[in-house]
This record gives sequence, structure tokens and C-alpha cells, in this order.
Amino acid sequence: MTWLTLLLADPSPCLRWLVLRELMGRSDDDPEVQELAVLRECDPLVAPLLAMQGADGGWHRGDREWLGDAPRLTALALMRLGYLGFGPKHPAVARGAEFLLSYQRDDGGWGPPRDIQESEENEGYTMIPMQTSVPLRALAMAGYATDPRAERAYVWLMERQIEDGMWPTGRAGGGVFGRVAGYRKMPHSRWGCRSNSTGAVLCLAHHPERRTGPDARRVVDLLLGRETRELSLVGHEVTRLIGATRTSGLTTFYGRFDLAQVLDLAWRVGANRSDPRIAEIIAWMEGIQGEHGLWDARPPQASRWVTFDILRSLSRLDAETDWVTYEPRTPFQTYPKRPRRY
Repeated sequence: MTWLTLLLADPSPCLRWLVLRELMGRSDDDPEVQELAVLRECDPLVAPLLAMQGADGGWHRGDREWLGDAPRLTALALMRLGYLGFGPKHPAVARGAEFLLSYQRDDGGWGPPRDIQESEENEGYTMIPMQTSVPLRALAMAGYATDPRAERAYVWLMERQIEDGMWPTGRAGGGVFGRVAGYRKMPHSRWGCRSNSTGAVLCLAHHPERRTGPDARRVVDLLLGRETRELSLVGHEVTRLIGATRTSGLTTFYGRFDLAQVLDLAWRVGANRSDPRIAEIIAWMEGIQGEHGLWDARPPQASRWVTFDILRSLSRLDAETDWVTYEPRTPFQTYPKRPRRY
């Protein structure tokens, strides 16, 4: 276990704390866990973030890689704090959650970010699922998934689901579905947008009850139907969560197909290695693992974080579950060639 030594030697107390808790099974009353719990606020990933929080509880400026208005920046901050293990009992999380919830609309959702509303990316849509799934995921990761206000947001999100169980790019006037670009297409779904569907299932995956429901499993089942292997994107979501990669976009927020994120979703919704598609992803992942047990990431300084995330997923996927796939294995192409008419 060379990776264990390397991860525990990392300067980040947050990473060491997570390794002890998530990979080694140490309890909260373990002396080393307690020591690191105190040091976590001094972590370079945390201390500057806490210092940037406004008096109103929101973030009005963020990491150099973050783009967006105050609600979006606050959502990104809560995502990071939640990923690092900070929950509702932390005052910064509690204040940030209240700030974010203050922007919730009467219908349970959030409006699109101000810098997106008039941009070309909005394309005249009256609704884009991502406008609510981003703040809702942030609240769920921070421990607010079962808060009654968050539950209202889940209802909003589920009401925007289309008939095949996916979420569309958006809806324009008259209820017309938005165009789905080839790189965002979902296997076996005509109008399902992979980016928006990923955003929705991430919200479900962090809910204690909804995460193993049929809606969450349906999306992951179709995500597994995209059998592509993009080495440069492995761990992309983790690098964004820790601020090592730029965070931008609305409909394209989850446009990159990150297999590390797919494995994370798989164990959260109750999938296991008996699914041949998951088994093949794991075999491929193990084939690109470095000689010292680490997975290379871009940028390189995120490699230990990506390694932790992948190892956690692999350890969780060992359990037997009632996972069943209903989708046939068919070749997937982002831009399939259309047959000639003549």
C-alpha cells in the first residue's frame, strides 16, 4: 500500500483526515482523527475560503478559478466544504447555507445566475435544470439534503424530469426541449442532456433516501452506457472541488465525462462490481494506476486527491447490492454518422 504512505504524508490535514476516516475506517474518537479535525481550518484549501466569506454569510468573491455571482460562488464554496467533511455544525457552513437558501424562489428552485441570464448560453430557455441542481447539490453535500427547504428543491427538480427519466438541456417558450449537443447526449435517450442529468443525479446521490431510488439509478445506468475512456478527464470533478481547475458554465457544467465521478456516483446509488460495465471501468482504472499507487491528475498537485477519491469508490463498490441494469450494451457515439438518403 504505497499509496497509503503517500496520502498520509500529504501536507493537507483535510486529506489526511479523510484518508483516516474514509479509507482506514478510523472513528471520530481516534486521537489522530481528533488532532487533524482541529487542524483542518488551517488547511490552505479552507483558511482562505473562510476568510472570503461575507458578513451576510455568502461568498461574493471566490477562488481565482471560480466564476459567477454570489449565490453561485456560495454554492461552490459549500461544495468544497462539504467534500472536505464540514457539515451544518460548522458556523461558516450554516451561514453559507442560509445565504444560499435566501435566494430560493417560491416554487422551490433557484433562478439562473445573473451572468448567464442574458448570455448566449441561456439561448432563451425559461428553465434549465442546472439552475437548481448546482445550489441543491451544494446544500446536500454540506448536510442539508433533508432540510424541508432543500426537499422543496428536490420536488422542483423531479418535476422537471422528462418521461425517460433524464433531464433536458432546458425548456424554451411553449415547453420546447432545448437542443442536446452530441458531446452531451445520453445513451438511449433522445432529449436527455448528460450534463443536466449528471447535475440532477448528484443531488439525489447525496440524499440519504433518494440516492438508491429508481430515479438516481436510472441516470447512472444510462451514464454507464457511454463506454468511452478519456484519460485526461479522470478526476476532473475532484480538481474542481479543490480549486485546482476552473469552474464555469451552466448547461455545460458537467459536460466533461469523468470516469472517477461515474464510479463515485455508482457506489452512492448502490451499484456494484457485478455490472460488467463497472468491472471494465475498474479494470481500466487499475491499468492506469501509477507504480506507487497514485493516479496522475491534471494539474499534478491534485493527484493525491484524485487517488483518494478513486480508492474510496473502489472500496465502496465491493459490497453486494440489489443493483440491476435494464439497458442493453450498444456502441455509443457522440456524433453518429447519419445514413445517406440516396
